Amino acid sequence: MICLVQSQSSCFIGSKCNIHEKSIGLTLDDILRNEIRPTTSLNNQSLTVKISAALTMILFVAGLINSILSFLTFKNEDLRTVGCGIYLLASSITSLLTISIFTVKFWFVVLTQINVSINLSVVEGGCKSIEPLLKLFVYFDSWLNACVAIERAINVFKGIHFNKEWSKRIARWIIIILPFFIMGSLIHETLYRELFVNMIDNDKTKKGKTERFVWCVTRYSPSIENYNTTILFFHLVVPFAANLFSALFIIFGTARQRSVTRNKQTYREHVREQLREHKQLVISPIILLILASPRLIIALLSGCVNVSRNLWLYLFAYFISFTPSIFIFVVFILPSELYKKTFKESLRSWQRRIHL
Repeated sequence: MICLVQSQSSCFIGSKCNIHEKSIGLTLDDILRNEIRPTTSLNNQSLTVKISAALTMILFVAGLINSILSFLTFKNEDLRTVGCGIYLLASSITSLLTISIFTVKFWFVVLTQINVSINLSVVEGGCKSIEPLLKLFVYFDSWLNACVAIERAINVFKGIHFNKEWSKRIARWIIIILPFFIMGSLIHETLYRELFVNMIDNDKTKKGKTERFVWCVTRYSPSIENYNTTILFFHLVVPFAANLFSALFIIFGTARQRSVTRNKQTYREHVREQLREHKQLVISPIILLILASPRLIIALLSGCVNVSRNLWLYLFAYFISFTPSIFIFVVFILPSELYKKTFKESLRSWQRRIHL
C-alpha cells in the first residue's frame, strides 16, 4: 500500500500508514539522512555530504599510513619476544580494518541513499552487518591497547621473574578468543537492526512516480536497551581504566623498587622522576578516552534529538571518535626509544630492498 509521508518528528520516522519510533542513539545514517539527495550525483550533493566524503578519505589515508608504519615496526621478531609486541602487531592490523570498515560504512550510507534502485536484500545485508563489524574492530583495538598496558604492569610487578614465553602464549590466545567475546556481546545489534522502507506517492513530480526511501533502524525493548548501554560503557570505560591504572602501577611500582635500591632519594622524588619519564603512559589513555568519548555520547543520545539543529557538532563528533584508530604510531612508537629505533632500522632495511 502506498502512503503519503507525514512530517517527521525527532522521535518518529515513517508515514501515516507505518510509524516507527526511533531507538536510543544516533548513527551515521541518522546524521546524514536529511543531507543526502536521492538520484543526485556526488558533485551535486550538499556541502555536508562533500565535506564528510573528504574527511572520510583523509581518515582512511591517515589510517593506512599509520597501519603500514606500525606493521613495519612490529613485524620485527625482536619486538615480539613478549606479548606486547604481538598485541601491537595485531593492533596495527585491526586499526586498518576499523578505518576501512568505517569508510565502507560511509559510502554504503551515501550510495544506498543516492541510488534508490539498489536491491533491498543488499541494503538489508549492509544494514545488519556493517555497523556490528565496525564496532567489533573498534572495541577489539581498544582491548588490545589495554592488554599492552596490563602486560607492562605485570612485567614491572614480576621483574626478573617475568616469563616471556608464557606472555607470548597468552597473547596469542587472547587475540584468538577476544573477537568472539566481543562479537557475542554485540549479537543483539544484528538481531534488532532492520530496514524501514517508505513508499511516497509523488504524483506532483514531473515523473509522477512512487519514490522509495529506505532507512536502517534499530528497535530495542527496554531490557535490550539497558543491556546495550551497559555494553557500550563496558567496552569503552574498562579498557580505559585498565590503561590508566596499569600506567599508575608502573609509575608507583617502579618508584617503590628504585627507592629500595637507590635510597639517597626519597620515594616521592622517585615518583616525580617516574612521572617525568613515563608521562606518556598516563597522557595517552586520557587522550584516547577523550577522542573516543563522543562515540559513547552519541550512542546514548535520545532518539528525539533534532540532528539538524547541531548537524556539524554531531558530524565532527562522530568522525573524531574514530581517530584513535589512526594514532597507534603516534601513541606507542614515537614516545618509545626502542620502538622508534626499530622502526628506523626496519625502514632502512625496506629501503635497501627497494634499491636492490
